[in-house]
Amino acid sequence: MKKCCVFIVMLALGFGTLAEELAIPLSASAEGASVYILEPADGAVVPATFMVKFGLHGMGVAPAGMEKVNTGHHHLLVDVAELPSLDLPLGGEVKHFGGGQTETELTLAPGTHTLQLIFADHRHIPHNPPLLSQKITITVLDESSKQDQ
Repeated sequence: MKKCCVFIVMLALGFGTLAEELAIPLSASAEGASVYILEPADGAVVPATFMVKFGLHGMGVAPAGMEKVNTGHHHLLVDVAELPSLDLPLGGEVKHFGGGQTETELTLAPGTHTLQLIFADHRHIPHNPPLLSQKITITVLDESSKQDQ
């Protein structure tokens, strides 16, 4: 019990310093670089299964784990209201494309959805400054209602 209390006190007293020492350095994004969604367009009406094509300007695409300056890979946010932390590895709130993919087939339920890209380095950590696409809104058709007609 004593050891546990000492450990908690040490954490409480030194946590700020420890956190600073453990800060993960961010990879720089190239000047003028940008990431964007090529397809579908903002406001598009799409079937339940559709293609999403990723665009990138000023940097290159490389698989996760491959450390190379001015490269990274895409992460897609679907219906995410609040951005994840941009100084830590991206987690389960995003779809990872660590193989260097530049498009994906997506299946969503009927209704209105949002899509946004984040470009991240070999460690899944967004660059500095972060490369974020514009958030787009799409409408997925209810294909079952078409069959009823």
